[in-house]
Amino acid sequence: MELRMTNCSPYVAETSLENSLRAAFSCLKPKLRPPFPLNIMSPEEYKEMNRAILYGVLCEPGITEVHMKHLHGIITDGYEYFTGVLTKVVNEIYDKLVGDLKKQLLRITHEMIYVSAVGVDGLLVGLMRQIVSGDYGEDNLWLCYEIINIFSSKWDCLLELEEPLVFSGALYVFLRLLADHFRLRNDPKINSLMKMEIAFCVRMFKEKFSLCLSIGRDVIRLLQDLVKIPEFQEIWKNLLYNPRAFGIDGFVEISQIYSTRTSRWYFSLRLTPQMESQLRFLLSNVKFGSQKRYQVWFVKKFLATPERSVVMIDIVRFICCAHYPSNYIINSDILPRWALIGWLLLHDPRLHVQANLKLALFYDWLFFDEKVDNIMNIEPAILLMVNSIPDYAHITHTLLEFLILLAEHYDPDRKPVFRQGILTALLTLVRKRVIQSLDILLKCDKISPLLRDRFGKLLSDDPHIG
Repeated sequence: MELRMTNCSPYVAETSLENSLRAAFSCLKPKLRPPFPLNIMSPEEYKEMNRAILYGVLCEPGITEVHMKHLHGIITDGYEYFTGVLTKVVNEIYDKLVGDLKKQLLRITHEMIYVSAVGVDGLLVGLMRQIVSGDYGEDNLWLCYEIINIFSSKWDCLLELEEPLVFSGALYVFLRLLADHFRLRNDPKINSLMKMEIAFCVRMFKEKFSLCLSIGRDVIRLLQDLVKIPEFQEIWKNLLYNPRAFGIDGFVEISQIYSTRTSRWYFSLRLTPQMESQLRFLLSNVKFGSQKRYQVWFVKKFLATPERSVVMIDIVRFICCAHYPSNYIINSDILPRWALIGWLLLHDPRLHVQANLKLALFYDWLFFDEKVDNIMNIEPAILLMVNSIPDYAHITHTLLEFLILLAEHYDPDRKPVFRQGILTALLTLVRKRVIQSLDILLKCDKISPLLRDRFGKLLSDDPHIG
């Protein structure tokens, strides 16, 4: 009997993916040893042989080279089908793979990069998404090390891909991971990994700044958590005072990055596919008021330790910027986005987590331009403030106070830009009838008079809001 690929109870059925790979291997096993048959295969036979070889490579590490030579000899599609199935393994069952299968998977990944396989960028994206934020266990740190090593050692090969966007995705991922790793920099196993991450990210800014710019405004949000790392101080100085040092024609001011909305694609990169699937299920199928048991399960699965809760920052950005409910969902009794974010705000009271959660929630407000931005990005924050007033006025108070502080202090040299962004966001929310009026905040007795006065001053120059 063939080995199981995944670590599941014997009473739990195999996934359809594992079953298809095992079935192909069992059926074609006699043909997977030299001398290999030379007959021309039909499209379906070709796919089955690819699946059989993939299972063999993963489960028979002792003869990996035999299987890989066989694969190279039959390929007719630039490895597109093989890489696609391998990516599916990463996305669907990576966390359940047993024994040395994960090491074998990385070994195959190196080979696919070497042959410039079609779809290898998607494979790398899938592997990056399996790096779990806040998990400092041996397996997770090993994966993180392997991926940063791939991007560092295969730099030239990967830049030749048709879609070098995978580099900007890697920068997004490792900037975000660096913020977490820097807090544990005195741990030797973290420190050595952190040095590799720093070297890669700094190289990106110095040699491939155009790819850094393609991330948009969130690259600045990620960089601000790294201001205490010496290697990033020169980058910050150039961004603020000498942008021409990056050698990009037309780039003369950091506000150009602020005004560039980050693509929805980036916000899924720090969530595992399983986490994304559960979040979308919560926001598409669970009725508001019946979500508690699902939230308890979510915490046990993804937020079980204080260290793991750092991923909530990425969850908030994902909910605001990458999950847009349909009009049907919005008008139904399904759990709304603002309620899920409110629950996350109450989950971890640590100050640095709270500050980053609120920044993730309000970040697009600072630069909002209706011609560029989507109102769905700013809708959760206003609805959370408004709907929290009856029973959770302290949430409304802290969020409103944070928004005012952002307008005044986020980047004092560009205060008018942020103030205008916030005013435009509020004006758009009222005009689009997301809320009827700002009077619900300006005249709310549950909000302190001082805070209402400060909010009124923020709005004072715009006669259209009220």
